[in-house]
Amino acid sequence: MVSILNPKARLFINGRKNVFTQIAQKVNSAEKSIWFHFASLGEFEQGRPVLEKLKSLYPYKKIVVTFFSPSGYEIRKNYALADVFYLPLDTKSNAKKFIESINPEMAIFTKYEFWHFYFKELKERNIPLYVISGIFRPSQAFFKWYGGFYRNILKSVTYFFVQNEESKKLLSTIGFNNVIVNGDTRFDRVFENAQSPKKLEEIEKFIGDFPTLICGSTWPDDEHLLATLPEKYSNWRFIIAPHEIHESHITSIEKLFPLGSLRFSKLSDHPAQTQVLIIDNIGMLSSLYQYGKIAYIGGGFGTGIHNTLEAAAFSLPVIFGPKYDKFQEAKDLISIGAAKSISSILELEKSFDEFSGNKKASIAAKKYVENKKGATDQIISMVTKSDQI
Repeated sequence: MVSILNPKARLFINGRKNVFTQIAQKVNSAEKSIWFHFASLGEFEQGRPVLEKLKSLYPYKKIVVTFFSPSGYEIRKNYALADVFYLPLDTKSNAKKFIESINPEMAIFTKYEFWHFYFKELKERNIPLYVISGIFRPSQAFFKWYGGFYRNILKSVTYFFVQNEESKKLLSTIGFNNVIVNGDTRFDRVFENAQSPKKLEEIEKFIGDFPTLICGSTWPDDEHLLATLPEKYSNWRFIIAPHEIHESHITSIEKLFPLGSLRFSKLSDHPAQTQVLIIDNIGMLSSLYQYGKIAYIGGGFGTGIHNTLEAAAFSLPVIFGPKYDKFQEAKDLISIGAAKSISSILELEKSFDEFSGNKKASIAAKKYVENKKGATDQIISMVTKSDQI
């Protein structure tokens, strides 16, 4: 019923209608594969360094990638290193048929996603299952008195690679000691991206010699605050890459800037005579940060902030809204003076002023990412020790 009005729900349903036919056309069930599953695009980027390192070590191995969310599948469905599918819904028959179809020698799940029937089927077939970049909190059902069913799901996991000591301690309280604290593979991904970013000539022409604020994955609440900055900081350029790029949202952003703005899709046709550029496509954000001096990360007035590490890897101090408690990297960046959380226009302007030309904050942001990388190699070393690969 929701799919009638919601495009994402339609993709979710329609994408799964012929998934087993698609798998049969692309995957030979007689050959072994390595199965990576991701909830969405963010988890894909998080687990991508492990996938690509495995592929470089074993180029002849078939890799199968599944997504739960359309936002991951639709963007990465043509990913060159793997066959990409929607994950069929978690039923006993689907799990059996899917695993028989792709014949995995191991399964690697990133951060979240715990599926009862899939995990059970993997365990019954003695197929190693690894959870990487995992993070656990006391509020999760695994740690509640009523969480027996959920704890039982975790029994199928061969090893947990978790981001912090708190996760390890929590798992130990419910009897799981097959846990390794090795950090977050996102650090490897963003560090790698910062070493060889894609050059964007049109962006270079737009900003010229002006310092630039890169606003990533913004939502309306973020945009209303940001709209106050251009008039006050006339010597800056502002690039806004919203989380949603549908026409009504782009139009609403344009209305926030009475002094004018320009869409990226029209940038080549119109010489930039404005301070504000709106990115109306998906896929550029991780390369945009190379042109910034400061980053604003959206989502902090909603369910939680988006990726701060991509910006930090390019030495950008970051500003975000108040909802960041679930993100360890945000807390860390604040503690070292490389990030600030704001709740009002006044706090935004104050943070912006403090970070303008603040070389110490820039250095701290980059150093933080560099010091945290290395999780990928630890995971690869562990999963390749077994006789399964």
